Amino acid sequence: MVRMADTTLLAHSDVTAAVDDRHWRVLLQSLRATFSTPDFSTAAAFVARIAAAADEANHHPDVVLRWGQVTVTTSSHDAGGLTQRDVDLAATVTAIADELGVPGDTPLSSMLEIAVDALDIPAVRPFWAAVFGYDVRNGDDLVDPAGIGPSIWFQQMDAPRPQRNRIHFDVIVGHDQAEARVAAAIAAGGHLVSDERAPAFWVLADSEGNEVCVCTWQARGNS
Repeated sequence: MVRMADTTLLAHSDVTAAVDDRHWRVLLQSLRATFSTPDFSTAAAFVARIAAAADEANHHPDVVLRWGQVTVTTSSHDAGGLTQRDVDLAATVTAIADELGVPGDTPLSSMLEIAVDALDIPAVRPFWAAVFGYDVRNGDDLVDPAGIGPSIWFQQMDAPRPQRNRIHFDVIVGHDQAEARVAAAIAAGGHLVSDERAPAFWVLADSEGNEVCVCTWQARGNS
């Protein structure tokens, strides 16, 4: 008999406390770890072990293999967030990493989203889906069907805002990496627009006013 998948969503704080912080960071609805590998063959062996464990657990993460680096991202898509399946898979991947002597590199674990401010979201969404070749997820966000490019989400506007850009980036980082990322951006010539919603997000801008948000899971729903 096939067991029903556990779709009980876990609070981001509980997931953060449950996983090994040498490797894993909660990035909104996902759990991600980035590992440094000494050579390509070690990375490939690591990925093969992860694949076998994922098949055994019937819970499959996204795995990106690059020279010297493996990134593992897990989320329970059927539940719309993080469940015990993700915590258990993270523990399994951590055990494999320790066995192979593969260390985590948490500052590299981040995600990118593109936010589009729109007055009529249903009217503009098809354009962005077509030009990127993306799929609609949950009737709202757009996602890369190849699982590589950043997702696109739409923020409802009540009135035109010609005085500011209407497209910005959201850089989602580990909760313990955000303040350093904000400080680095300011030191590199940017400025703080608003920290009113920190630690959920800080709004920054470059010297010409182009905006970006540095985001964490904290101070949000399900935190």
